[in-house]
Amino acid sequence: MKIAIIGYGKMGKEIEKIALERGHEVPLKITSKNTADFNTENLKQVDVAIEFSNPELALNNINKCLDAKTPIVIGTTGWYDSFEEVKNKVDNTNGSLLYATNCSIGVNIFFKVNEILAQMMNKLPDYKVAIEEIHHTQKLDAPSGTAITLAEGIIDNLSLKNGWVNEKSDIENELSIVSKREENVPGTHQITYSSPIDEIEIKHTAHSRKGFALGAVVAAEYIHNKKGIFTMNDVLFN
Repeated sequence: MKIAIIGYGKMGKEIEKIALERGHEVPLKITSKNTADFNTENLKQVDVAIEFSNPELALNNINKCLDAKTPIVIGTTGWYDSFEEVKNKVDNTNGSLLYATNCSIGVNIFFKVNEILAQMMNKLPDYKVAIEEIHHTQKLDAPSGTAITLAEGIIDNLSLKNGWVNEKSDIENELSIVSKREENVPGTHQITYSSPIDEIEIKHTAHSRKGFALGAVVAAEYIHNKKGIFTMNDVLFN
Protein backbone atom coordinates (compact mmCIF):
# COMPACT_ATOMS: atom_id res chain seq x y z
CA MET A 1 0.00 0.00 0.00
CA LYS A 2 1.17 3.56 -0.72
CA ILE A 3 0.60 5.90 2.21
CA ALA A 4 0.73 9.70 2.35
CA ILE A 5 1.64 11.27 5.69
CA ILE A 6 0.18 14.72 6.24
CA GLY A 7 2.06 16.31 9.10
CA TYR A 8 5.59 14.92 9.06
CA GLY A 9 6.66 15.82 12.57
CA LYS A 10 7.63 13.45 15.37
CA MET A 11 4.42 11.47 14.99
CA GLY A 12 4.65 11.43 11.21
CA LYS A 13 8.18 10.03 11.35
CA GLU A 14 7.04 7.29 13.73
CA ILE A 15 4.15 6.45 11.40
CA GLU A 16 6.56 6.21 8.48
CA LYS A 17 8.80 3.83 10.42
CA ILE A 18 5.89 1.54 11.30
CA ALA A 19 4.48 1.68 7.77
CA LEU A 20 7.80 0.65 6.24
CA GLU A 21 8.20 -2.15 8.78
CA ARG A 22 4.78 -3.48 7.71
CA GLY A 23 5.75 -3.50 4.04
CA HIS A 24 4.12 -0.27 2.86
CA GLU A 25 5.57 2.65 0.88
CA VAL A 26 5.48 6.32 1.91
CA PRO A 27 5.94 8.31 -1.31
CA LEU A 28 4.31 11.52 -0.05
CA LYS A 29 5.20 13.34 3.17
CA ILE A 30 3.73 16.80 3.72
CA THR A 31 5.24 19.43 6.00
CA SER A 32 4.95 23.22 6.20
CA LYS A 33 7.94 23.37 3.84
CA ASN A 34 6.43 21.49 0.88
CA THR A 35 2.74 22.39 0.90
CA ALA A 36 2.81 22.74 -2.89
CA ASP A 37 3.19 18.94 -3.06
CA PHE A 38 -0.11 18.56 -1.21
CA ASN A 39 -2.22 18.52 -4.35
CA THR A 40 -4.80 16.33 -6.06
CA GLU A 41 -2.36 14.82 -8.55
CA ASN A 42 -0.04 13.56 -5.80
CA LEU A 43 -2.91 12.39 -3.58
CA LYS A 44 -4.28 10.28 -6.43
CA GLN A 45 -0.98 8.37 -6.49
CA VAL A 46 -1.46 6.99 -2.95
CA ASP A 47 -3.90 4.50 -1.48
CA VAL A 48 -4.49 6.12 1.91
CA ALA A 49 -3.51 9.34 3.70
CA ILE A 50 -2.78 9.55 7.41
CA GLU A 51 -3.26 13.03 8.89
CA PHE A 52 -1.52 14.18 12.08
CA SER A 53 -1.18 17.96 11.77
CA ASN A 54 -3.00 20.46 14.01
CA PRO A 55 -6.64 21.46 14.59
CA GLU A 56 -6.41 24.60 12.44
CA LEU A 57 -5.30 22.68 9.35
CA ALA A 58 -7.28 19.47 9.82
CA LEU A 59 -10.50 20.47 8.06
CA ASN A 60 -8.72 21.74 4.96
CA ASN A 61 -6.58 18.60 4.85
CA ILE A 62 -9.64 16.36 5.12
CA ASN A 63 -11.40 18.21 2.30
CA LYS A 64 -8.37 17.96 0.01
CA CYS A 65 -8.16 14.21 0.49
CA LEU A 66 -11.88 13.69 -0.02
CA ASP A 67 -11.83 15.82 -3.18
CA ALA A 68 -8.99 13.62 -4.49
CA LYS A 69 -10.93 10.43 -3.62
CA THR A 70 -8.13 9.45 -1.23
CA PRO A 71 -9.21 7.60 1.92
CA ILE A 72 -7.99 9.41 5.03
CA VAL A 73 -7.21 8.39 8.59
CA ILE A 74 -7.29 11.47 10.78
CA GLY A 75 -5.62 11.38 14.17
CA THR A 76 -5.73 15.13 14.73
CA THR A 77 -8.29 16.25 17.30
CA GLY A 78 -9.89 19.64 17.95
CA TRP A 79 -11.88 19.82 14.68
CA TYR A 80 -15.04 17.99 15.75
CA ASP A 81 -17.19 21.13 15.70
CA SER A 82 -17.07 20.64 11.93
CA PHE A 83 -18.03 16.96 12.04
CA GLU A 84 -21.41 17.38 10.32
CA GLU A 85 -19.73 19.31 7.51
CA VAL A 86 -17.18 16.52 7.11
CA LYS A 87 -19.88 13.84 7.22
CA ASN A 88 -21.76 15.56 4.42
CA LYS A 89 -18.55 15.83 2.42
CA VAL A 90 -17.87 12.12 2.81
CA ASP A 91 -21.43 11.35 1.66
CA ASN A 92 -21.27 13.74 -1.30
CA THR A 93 -17.90 12.44 -2.52
CA ASN A 94 -18.59 8.76 -1.75
CA GLY A 95 -15.43 9.06 0.29
CA SER A 96 -13.71 7.18 3.05
CA LEU A 97 -12.65 8.58 6.40
CA LEU A 98 -11.61 7.06 9.71
CA TYR A 99 -11.35 9.43 12.65
CA ALA A 100 -10.01 8.70 16.11
CA THR A 101 -9.48 10.74 19.23
CA ASN A 102 -6.67 8.25 19.81
CA CYS A 103 -5.45 5.62 17.36
CA SER A 104 -3.61 3.56 19.98
CA ILE A 105 -4.91 0.01 20.21
CA GLY A 106 -4.30 0.01 23.98
CA VAL A 107 -6.24 3.23 24.44
CA ASN A 108 -9.21 1.89 22.50
CA ILE A 109 -9.26 -1.14 24.80
CA PHE A 110 -9.11 1.35 27.68
CA PHE A 111 -12.17 3.12 26.25
CA LYS A 112 -14.11 -0.14 26.46
CA VAL A 113 -12.95 -0.85 30.02
CA ASN A 114 -14.00 2.70 30.98
CA GLU A 115 -17.52 2.18 29.65
CA ILE A 116 -17.93 -1.16 31.44
CA LEU A 117 -16.67 0.31 34.72
CA ALA A 118 -19.07 3.26 34.42
CA GLN A 119 -21.96 0.85 33.93
CA MET A 120 -20.93 -1.03 37.06
CA MET A 121 -20.58 2.19 39.10
CA ASN A 122 -23.96 3.57 38.03
CA LYS A 123 -25.70 1.98 41.02
CA LEU A 124 -23.05 3.18 43.49
CA PRO A 125 -23.60 6.94 43.94
CA ASP A 126 -21.19 7.20 46.88
CA TYR A 127 -18.31 7.03 44.38
CA LYS A 128 -17.35 10.36 42.80
CA VAL A 129 -15.64 10.14 39.44
CA ALA A 130 -13.02 12.43 37.88
CA ILE A 131 -10.58 12.33 34.96
CA GLU A 132 -6.99 13.54 34.82
CA GLU A 133 -4.98 13.75 31.60
CA ILE A 134 -1.30 14.65 31.17
CA HIS A 135 0.40 15.43 27.86
CA HIS A 136 3.55 17.04 26.49
CA THR A 137 3.72 20.82 26.43
CA GLN A 138 3.43 20.93 22.61
CA LYS A 139 -0.13 19.57 22.68
CA LEU A 140 -2.38 22.41 21.56
CA ASP A 141 -5.85 21.27 22.65
CA ALA A 142 -7.13 20.72 26.19
CA PRO A 143 -8.71 18.57 27.29
CA SER A 144 -7.29 15.93 24.99
CA GLY A 145 -9.58 14.23 22.52
CA THR A 146 -8.90 11.01 24.40
CA ALA A 147 -10.10 12.57 27.66
CA ILE A 148 -13.26 13.80 25.94
CA THR A 149 -13.96 10.30 24.61
CA LEU A 150 -13.45 8.89 28.10
CA ALA A 151 -15.79 11.52 29.51
CA GLU A 152 -18.45 10.69 26.93
CA GLY A 153 -18.12 7.00 27.80
CA ILE A 154 -18.76 7.82 31.45
CA ILE A 155 -21.62 10.26 30.81
CA ASP A 156 -23.39 7.75 28.54
CA ASN A 157 -23.32 5.13 31.27
CA LEU A 158 -23.43 7.07 34.55
CA SER A 159 -26.82 8.68 35.11
CA LEU A 160 -25.54 11.24 37.64
CA LYS A 161 -23.37 12.97 35.02
CA ASN A 162 -24.76 15.00 32.13
CA GLY A 163 -21.71 16.99 31.02
CA TRP A 164 -18.01 17.61 31.54
CA VAL A 165 -15.92 20.66 32.45
CA ASN A 166 -12.19 21.20 31.99
CA GLU A 167 -11.50 22.04 35.62
CA LYS A 168 -12.06 20.69 39.09
CA SER A 169 -15.74 20.71 39.98
CA ASP A 170 -17.82 19.69 42.99
CA ILE A 171 -21.11 20.05 41.11
CA GLU A 172 -22.74 16.63 41.18
CA ASN A 173 -23.83 16.42 37.54
CA GLU A 174 -20.54 17.75 36.13
CA LEU A 175 -17.66 15.44 35.27
CA SER A 176 -14.33 17.06 36.04
CA ILE A 177 -11.44 16.75 33.58
CA VAL A 178 -8.14 18.14 34.86
CA SER A 179 -5.57 18.75 32.10
CA LYS A 180 -1.85 19.01 32.81
CA ARG A 181 0.98 19.76 30.39
CA GLU A 182 4.47 18.49 31.23
CA GLU A 183 7.67 17.95 29.27
CA ASN A 184 8.11 14.67 27.39
CA VAL A 185 4.82 13.01 28.34
CA PRO A 186 3.29 11.15 25.33
CA GLY A 187 -0.06 10.77 27.09
CA THR A 188 -1.44 9.59 30.43
CA HIS A 189 -5.13 9.26 31.28
CA GLN A 190 -6.49 8.27 34.67
CA ILE A 191 -10.06 7.81 35.86
CA THR A 192 -10.68 7.75 39.61
CA TYR A 193 -13.81 6.76 41.50
CA SER A 194 -13.51 7.98 45.11
CA SER A 195 -15.70 7.16 48.08
CA PRO A 196 -15.27 7.75 51.83
CA ILE A 197 -14.18 4.12 52.06
CA ASP A 198 -11.82 3.60 49.12
CA GLU A 199 -10.78 4.54 45.58
CA ILE A 200 -10.90 2.68 42.31
CA GLU A 201 -8.54 3.83 39.55
CA ILE A 202 -7.98 2.79 35.96
CA LYS A 203 -5.08 4.30 34.04
CA HIS A 204 -3.47 4.21 30.62
CA THR A 205 0.10 5.40 30.22
CA ALA A 206 1.70 5.72 26.80
CA HIS A 207 5.45 5.09 26.93
CA SER A 208 6.11 6.47 23.44
CA ARG A 209 4.39 7.52 20.22
CA LYS A 210 4.76 4.02 18.79
CA GLY A 211 1.32 2.87 19.97
CA PHE A 212 -0.40 5.81 18.29
CA ALA A 213 1.59 5.24 15.09
CA LEU A 214 0.90 1.51 14.95
CA GLY A 215 -2.81 2.09 15.43
CA ALA A 216 -2.85 4.68 12.66
CA VAL A 217 -1.20 2.31 10.19
CA VAL A 218 -3.54 -0.54 11.18
CA ALA A 219 -6.44 1.87 10.62
CA ALA A 220 -5.06 2.76 7.18
CA GLU A 221 -4.88 -0.93 6.31
CA TYR A 222 -8.49 -1.34 7.41
CA ILE A 223 -9.93 1.63 5.54
CA HIS A 224 -8.25 0.81 2.24
CA ASN A 225 -10.94 0.03 -0.38
CA LYS A 226 -13.81 0.88 2.02
CA LYS A 227 -16.38 3.67 1.72
CA GLY A 228 -17.96 5.66 4.53
CA ILE A 229 -17.02 6.91 7.99
CA PHE A 230 -15.30 4.62 10.45
CA THR A 231 -13.72 4.67 13.91
CA MET A 232 -11.23 2.47 15.74
CA ASN A 233 -14.22 0.53 17.07
CA ASP A 234 -14.77 -0.74 13.54
CA VAL A 235 -11.11 -1.70 13.24
CA LEU A 236 -10.83 -3.55 16.55
CA PHE A 237 -14.24 -4.76 17.65
CA ASN A 238 -16.45 -5.31 14.58
